[in-house]
This record gives sequence, C-alpha cells and structure tokens, in this order.
Amino acid sequence: MITLDTLTYWLSTPRENEHLEFKEAKQQFDKAKLLRYCVALANESGGHLVLGVTDKPPRKIVGTQAFQNLGDIKARILETLGFRVEITELQHPDGRVLVFEIPPRPVGTPLHLEGAYLMRAGEDLVPMSSDQLRRILAEGAPDWFEQPAKQNVTADEVVALLDTQSFFELIGLPYPTSREGVLARLAKERLIVEGSEGWLVTHLAAIMLAKRLDSFSPELARKSPRVVIYEGINKLVTREDKPGVKGYAVGFESLVDFVHSAAPQNRYIEQVVREEVKMFPRQAIRELIANALIHQDFQTSGTSVMIEMYADRLEISNPGLPSIKVERFIDEYRSRNERLADLMRRMGICEEKGSGIDKVIDAAEVFQLPAPDFRVGETRTTAILFAHQDFADMSKPDRIRACYQHCCLQYVSNHRMSNQSLRERFKLLESKAATVSLVIGATKDAGLIKADESDSTSTRYARYLPFWA
Repeated sequence: MITLDTLTYWLSTPRENEHLEFKEAKQQFDKAKLLRYCVALANESGGHLVLGVTDKPPRKIVGTQAFQNLGDIKARILETLGFRVEITELQHPDGRVLVFEIPPRPVGTPLHLEGAYLMRAGEDLVPMSSDQLRRILAEGAPDWFEQPAKQNVTADEVVALLDTQSFFELIGLPYPTSREGVLARLAKERLIVEGSEGWLVTHLAAIMLAKRLDSFSPELARKSPRVVIYEGINKLVTREDKPGVKGYAVGFESLVDFVHSAAPQNRYIEQVVREEVKMFPRQAIRELIANALIHQDFQTSGTSVMIEMYADRLEISNPGLPSIKVERFIDEYRSRNERLADLMRRMGICEEKGSGIDKVIDAAEVFQLPAPDFRVGETRTTAILFAHQDFADMSKPDRIRACYQHCCLQYVSNHRMSNQSLRERFKLLESKAATVSLVIGATKDAGLIKADESDSTSTRYARYLPFWA
C-alpha cells in the first residue's frame, strides 16, 4: 500500500532509478507521454510514476492538477496497453500527488506502444535495441551459460578440458585431495552437471576455464578475445593478430600482460618518474578488458571481444549495446551477464559493481592521458584509451569530455570539482585559470555539469556537479 510515508521515503532517494520516475506536472500531463512511460517502466520490470514532485534533487512536492477523473485514465490505459495500472491519490499538505503503480511485463514478452518497444535512458524514452529485445524474447529459453558446451564426458575428460588447478587458485580454495572433490566443487558452482551417461560441461565452465576453447566447439572458439596490433593510426598495416585460446579466467592475466607490454612508452610520465612507463596504464587495460568480457552479448554469433592497438590509441570493444547511457558508466551498473560477472568478481578478475570505470578515468588522469571515450555503434560498444596529449593539442570535445569525467570522478569520491581541481587534472598553472573556466563553461553549455547551488555563489570558489547528481 502506498502512503505518505512511502512518498517521504521516495523523496529521500539520491536519484531516480529504473523503477521510479518523478514528474512535476503541476497543471497537466500529456496522456500520450503517460502511456509511453507505462510501457517503458513495464519493460523494466515495473515501477512507479509519481506526478506532482520535482524530478531534480532536492525533490519538492508541488502538487498536480492532472487526471482529475482517475477512472477514465485507468480505463484508457487498460484499453490502449492491455494491462491494468493502479493509481493512488495522496493528499499531502504541499499538494496533491498521483502515483501510477505499473506492473512488470510478462516474462519473454516486450511491450510496445504503436510498434515502439520503449525503455528509459536517463531523462529520455528510447526504442529498445535489437539485442535488448532479443534478450527479452529469450527469457523463456534456458540461460546461455547453463547450456551444454559438451555432454556425456567422463571425469577424466572434465579435468582434461578444464583448468581446474587455476579455478581453485583463483577462487582462493585449496585443491581437493581427490578427483571426486574437484568434481563436487565444480558441480556446486553449477559449472558441470552430472547425468546418467556422464558429465555435462556448461558454457560458463568452458568460457571461463577451458584450456582450449576450440576443444569444445567453433562457436565457443569464436568467443575468445582477439588482439590486433597495427603499425600506424589506421588498419592498413597489421603487425600482429593474436586470437585467444584459453577460457577467460585462466587466460586473463596473460592477456592483460600481453596488451600492456605491446603498448608504446609514455615519454611524458617517464620524464617525471625517471623510469620506463607504458602509455596505457595496466589498471585501465585490465578494467576495460574485464568490462568488455562481462558485458558482451553472448547471443550474437560469430563475433568476440576485440582489442585493437594503434600508434595513438587502444580500442577495446564488445558485441552488444549497453543498457545505460555511456554518460552514466561511472556511477551506474547494470550487468548483462550476472552469473559471469559474479564468478569473475569472486576470482578477483574484476572489481565490485560499478567501480571499474572510475578506476580507468583516474588512471587516465594520473598518466596525463586524454579522457577515455565510450562509443556505442549499431552492434558494438567501444572504449578508447588515447596516447598522451598536451592540453594545447586537445580538441574542444576532448576537453569537455575530460571536464565531465573529472567532475563525475570527484563526485563519486565525495568531492566537488573546482577550477583548481580541473587545472590540476590538466597539469596547468594558476595563470591558466581563465582558460579552464572556458572549459567549464563549455561543459555546462553541453548540459553535462551544473553548479553546486548548495556551495558558495562566488565564481572563484564555485564547485560543480555532474548533471545527474
């Protein structure tokens, strides 16, 4: 039951999430927009649309005059969308509030409005991507990770196919004294399943622990990450093309080491620390490769994680599109493959939820690299690390991106960006304060940051927040 106490709790939440949406709607709210939000929230497992409350923190109740006849609008939703939405009217001292309680969509059934399968992306409602639709439609089917990579294999074959020694080392457990103990632990992790004619090795076991992925199937072999190193800044001359062969967990450290060792030197940092330093920080490479492995779309056939190194940048891409906007990578987390992510976290391959991208941005700042770029194409998501550039050589978009990411990094570290902190990020003297102010102004104009109104109103001591804070 939704009460005024429920509303008070919602107002205290730091930000909207995929299950909660606030709209001011003082006088009215467009019926077509209401229907679109009902579809989007239902597609995201249901939620609540609250009218009469400002959507920016600190939220305030302003009251709404929209939808005076609740019976009519409930009937309109049911007639148009085919599902029932409950509406609660709350009489708060500061005004009337309406709460639309939207149920989740049926399993395996994406909902649409006039052919548009909608979801939320920040403040916007957008069509679902093809891979998101495919994922919903496949909900009734067995999980890809549970499906068999190989069936009816003997105990000896399980140990021959999987690097069980590395599994126990990575999970932090002593290796069992018997083969039965090894198999029992793998079965407990649902990596293998015992059947009447032998053992079934799951896709998850193979993709993580295979000594050789091509020992299972050509499909799994094509899921191995591929490293391509080019001579220049384009694809014209390939210096090395190295497909992976091992499972992700057992081959991860050697993959990161190979990519890191192939990177050019960072002469700028070497001058400061007086030792050889690679252009791309190992921590950033590690986080981005782990991120690409975890968030790839395994349902897409014939494609894999690509790691491409050029003379001036490193591009790491994975098949599939993200479920959140790239601007929110640093503060939000929504895993496409939760079982894979959980096992990789327990094996120490990746960090806790949502902490990887901020480490990448922090490493770029320490190594005085341009801000990493995250791009979404039609079928792939790409993260780009750039070689060192002096501030004077950075383009306006590079500077704006660096400013926004620095502001986000400060915020998630419980600090606030200032002119001084951004100067320090760019390694600029105080005499360049006016130049940095121009960068801050351009980033504000782009709608990526805003002034912290709770802080000083003095321009000199101004502090800034990401647009979503």
